Amino acid sequence: MKISTQFFVVALTFFLGLSELAAQQENTPIIGIVKDDKGEVLPYVNVALLDEASESLITGAVTDEDGHFLLSVIKEGNFYLSVSSIGYETYRTEAFTLKTGQKRDFGVLTIKDEAATLGEVTVNAQRAQIVIEADKTIVNIEGTVLAEGNTALDVIGRSPGVFVDSDGNINLNGRSGVVVMLDDRQTYMSATDLADFLRAMPADNIKSIEVINNPSSRFDAEGAAGVINIKLKKNDLNGINGSANLGYRYNGIHAPTAGANLNIKKGKWTTNSSLNYNEWAQYNDLEILRRFELDEGTSSFDQEARLKLIRKNLFFNGGTDYKINDSHSVGINLQASRQNGTEDGLSETLISNPSTIDLNNLKAINDGRSDNNRLFGNFHYVGNLDTLGTKITADLDFTQMNAGSRSLLSNRYWLNDDLLNTDFNRILTENAMDYHIFTAKADYTRPLGKGKEVEMGVKGSWVKSDNELQLFKSEEEGPFMPDQNSNRFIYHENVLAAYGNYKTGLGEKLKLQAGLRLEYSDITGNSVTSNQINSQRYLDYFPSVNLNHKISDNYQITYTGNRRITRPNYRLLNPYVFYIDPLTVEVGNPTLTPQYATNLEMNHTIKGMYQVSLGYSRTQNAFGQIMVQDEETRTTSIQVQNLDVTENLNLRMIVPVEFAPWYTSNHTLQVSNNTFQSQLGDEMLDVSQVSMMARTQHNLTLGKGWKAEVVGTYMSRSRYGQMVLNGLAWVDAGITKSFKDDKWSMSINGSDLLRTQRFAGNIRFDQINTNVAQYNNIQSVRVGIRWKFSQGENFRVSQQSGSTEERNRLD
Repeated sequence: MKISTQFFVVALTFFLGLSELAAQQENTPIIGIVKDDKGEVLPYVNVALLDEASESLITGAVTDEDGHFLLSVIKEGNFYLSVSSIGYETYRTEAFTLKTGQKRDFGVLTIKDEAATLGEVTVNAQRAQIVIEADKTIVNIEGTVLAEGNTALDVIGRSPGVFVDSDGNINLNGRSGVVVMLDDRQTYMSATDLADFLRAMPADNIKSIEVINNPSSRFDAEGAAGVINIKLKKNDLNGINGSANLGYRYNGIHAPTAGANLNIKKGKWTTNSSLNYNEWAQYNDLEILRRFELDEGTSSFDQEARLKLIRKNLFFNGGTDYKINDSHSVGINLQASRQNGTEDGLSETLISNPSTIDLNNLKAINDGRSDNNRLFGNFHYVGNLDTLGTKITADLDFTQMNAGSRSLLSNRYWLNDDLLNTDFNRILTENAMDYHIFTAKADYTRPLGKGKEVEMGVKGSWVKSDNELQLFKSEEEGPFMPDQNSNRFIYHENVLAAYGNYKTGLGEKLKLQAGLRLEYSDITGNSVTSNQINSQRYLDYFPSVNLNHKISDNYQITYTGNRRITRPNYRLLNPYVFYIDPLTVEVGNPTLTPQYATNLEMNHTIKGMYQVSLGYSRTQNAFGQIMVQDEETRTTSIQVQNLDVTENLNLRMIVPVEFAPWYTSNHTLQVSNNTFQSQLGDEMLDVSQVSMMARTQHNLTLGKGWKAEVVGTYMSRSRYGQMVLNGLAWVDAGITKSFKDDKWSMSINGSDLLRTQRFAGNIRFDQINTNVAQYNNIQSVRVGIRWKFSQGENFRVSQQSGSTEERNRLD
C-alpha cells in the first residue's frame, strides 16, 4: 500500500472515531400534552421542534393515545414547536431558549378545529422565486409554474447566469466546467448522461436550485466554473405519500414520459423511492459550408444533414435511513438506470473543385445504436456529537457503468448527375466502455462559539476505466477489414484529498470564511494497442476565501475568491479516431491536462432581492474544441485541446419586480468579456468578445388553480475559442391548472414558440473558413398530468445520496 493511501486510511479512521464522543452527550427532554379546543386529548398529532433562525427541523415526535409527547434534544439554542394534524390549524409556540439538561414542560397545547376558519378567504402572493444569500443564489421551484410540466434541465437553464445549449451542455457565467450536485452530493455523470438524467426528472420533484459561483474548500475542487446544487423535495408526511405523472412531448417526434415516487416513514425508518421513464427525441438539422484554399483555387464543401436522435431512459432511485437515536443515523441509497438510444442520419455534400465545373456528390447514411447501464450504491452515516452542533458525516460510494455503441456509416460517391456510376464504401464502429469507481469521504464540523466554526475532512477516490474502440472498413460490397485506428485504452486515477475551513466574525459587520484543500492525483493512461503509457502525479492546493460585509440591514457586499480544477473526462484521454462522416473525424487527446481557474467576485446585495456582481476568472490550460483542416486531403479533424490562457470578466444583475400580488417577475442580465490566447500549430489565437445574455421571466397566479409563466431569453454574439456564434432570442411559455385540493394538476408547456433558437456561427482562423448553422427542433409542446396522494401527518424525512465527482467526467 502506498504511503499516500495509508495516510488517507488513517485520517478516515480518525474522523470516524470521533463519533464515539456521542455516547457521552446529555439529552434535554421536552414534554407536553396536546388537546383540541373542547378539551379532548388528541392522539397521533405531529409535534416538531424547529430552529428559530433557519426554521429547519431539529427533531419531532407523534403524540401517544393519551395525547402526550416527548422530544429528546442534544442541541442548545433558540427554537419553537410546531403542532399539526389533519383537520386542525397548525399551532406554533413562541420562541424559547433551550439549555442542556434543563427539562422543558409545555403543559397543555391546544389546537383549533380547521372548520372554524373555512369562511375566511386569504390571497397570498407567490414567494420570492430568487433568494440571494452571501455565498449562493437560490431559485425556488416548489409551488411555481416551473414545477409543472417542465424537466430539471429546463429549470436549471432558467437560473441566473446559467445557459444550457441545445445539446444539454451547461455553462455558468459564460464558462464551461460546471459541477452539478443532487442534494449536496455529486451526480456521478458525464455531460451526456447528466443531460439525459435531468431530462427524465420532473421539475415537480425539485424544491430549489442553488447556484454557487465560488464554492468553499469543503466542496471538491472539481468544477472550474462553479457548482449547481439541486435540492429535492423532502417527504413531509408521517406515513405514506407520493405522486404519479404521465406526460407527452411532440416536436415532430412523439415522446412519452411517466413516473412515480413513494415515501414511507414509520418509527425510526424512512424509505423513499422513485421510478421514471422518459423518451427524449429530436431532429438535428445541420448545415456546414467549408472552403479550402488550394494552389489552383478554392474548393467548397456544401453539406446538409439531418440526424434523428432518440433516447429511452429508465431510472430508479431508492433509499432507506435508520435513526439509531437522536444523535446518530445511517442509511443507504441505490440508483440504477438503463438507456437505449438510436442515431439515424442522412448527410448530402456537394463538392466544387477549382478550374472545373464538375461537382462531386457524397451521400452518407448513418445507422447508430447505443446502450448504457449504470449502478450506483451509497452508504452514509450522520452523527451529532454534542449540544454545540459538532457533527460528523461519512459516505462510501460505488459506481459501475457499462456502455456500448455500434455505428454503420454507408457512403456513396458520384460525379454530377451520373447516379449510374457510383463508388461505395462503409465504416463500422463498435465501442465498448466499462467504468468502476469507489470513493470514501468523511467531514467533521465543530462550532467554537461566538460565531466561530471549523470544518475539516478527507476524501479518496479510485477509478478504473476500460474503453475499446474497433473500426472496420469495407470497399463496395466487400468484407469488413480491421482499421489501424482501432484502439483499447485503460485508465487508472487515484485522488486523495484533505481540507480545512474556518469561519469567524471580524466585528459586528464582518464575517470571514477561509479554507484550503489539498488534492494528490495519481493518473495512468495505457493505450494497449499502441503500447503507449502516460502517467501524471501531482499535488495541488485549492484555497478559498469569503468575506461578508454587512453595511446595513438592507445592503451587504460579499468578496469571494478561490482556485479550482476541471479534469478531462476519461474518454477524451483515449487516442481514438471516430468518424462523424467520411470527411470529418473526432480525435482523442492522451496529452490533455487539467484546466485550472482562479476566480474572484464582488457581490452587492440590496434588500436580499437585488444583486449586482462583478467577477473575474483566469483559466490556464483551458479546454477548447479545436478544428484542424488538411488542405491536401480536404478532411477536417476535431479535438479537445488545452488553450494557454482564457480570461472572463463578467457583470451580473438580478432585478425582481412585483407588479401585483398575482403578477411577479424576475429579470437577469449578464455581460461578459471573454479572451482566448493560445498557440495553435503555426498560428496564434488571440481574440476577445463582449457578449450579453438577458432573461425576463413572468409568473402569473390567475386564481381558481390557474398559473401561467412566460420566459424570454436573448443572447448576443459570442465566442468560444475559434468559433463565433451569432446572436439569437427565443420565448418559452407554460400554463397549469390544479384541482381537487391540489391533488391533481394538468399542464401545457411550449418551448421556442417562434422557432428562433437556431444556432449559427463561423470559424475564420488560419486556413479555416467554415460556416455552421444548426437547429435541434427545440420547438415543441409538452402536456402532462400529475396525481399526488398522502396518508399521514406532517413530518420531515432526510434524503441522501452519494459523495464524489468522478462520474461527472464519464462520457
